[in-house]
Amino acid sequence: MPRQFDEGLNELKRRLLTMGAIAEEMVHGIIATLVDRDVHLLEKIETSELELDRFQKEIDDETVRLISVYTPVAKDLRLLLMTARLNAELERIGDQTFNILKVFVTLLEQGPLDPLLDLPRMAGIVEEMVHRALNAFVDGSEREAMKVIAMDDRVDNLNDEIFNELVARMHADPACVSRALGLILVARAFERIADHAVNIAEDTVYAARGQDIRHPEADEPAP
Repeated sequence: MPRQFDEGLNELKRRLLTMGAIAEEMVHGIIATLVDRDVHLLEKIETSELELDRFQKEIDDETVRLISVYTPVAKDLRLLLMTARLNAELERIGDQTFNILKVFVTLLEQGPLDPLLDLPRMAGIVEEMVHRALNAFVDGSEREAMKVIAMDDRVDNLNDEIFNELVARMHADPACVSRALGLILVARAFERIADHAVNIAEDTVYAARGQDIRHPEADEPAP
């Protein structure tokens, strides 16, 4: 491949790392907002979401250009396809974080957020998953990627526990229905962010071993 292709690919990687740092900072910020009620972070999170949208378009456009101009094959093509997929996952993490922000603003208008149940614990695990998934992708570490995938069950279990507890509270106290529904939406958004972290980890495994592990049952022979 010509030098211009390598330069374009390196620039794509740089933009992707910047985008990943923004997404990770958004997740950290929304947790601080949720737990500490630091409303000063809300405006920054909203601005960051717009930055992610801009980066997504730039990265998509450049990826298409590199494929169209240089028609890469094998490893180079696979890397470009992984870049496009990671780009989409990061933008969706930003979307889900922004969804939490919108619910949080409504909850603030309704009164105190306590108790948050296991929501801070769940959010902390999700933040760690995003951080480790991005590091695994940058380092090409299949081992770290598999650890991220294994963490997803903990998030799913906490989401179920939070949902069941909030439903029970709504039955016991109809006055808290609106606030409880808001917390359910927040938990669900964190669960989806965890799913996007898992997708990044699965893409890392694919890049490392050339094997798609998303649907292992699809590789099994038909009965």
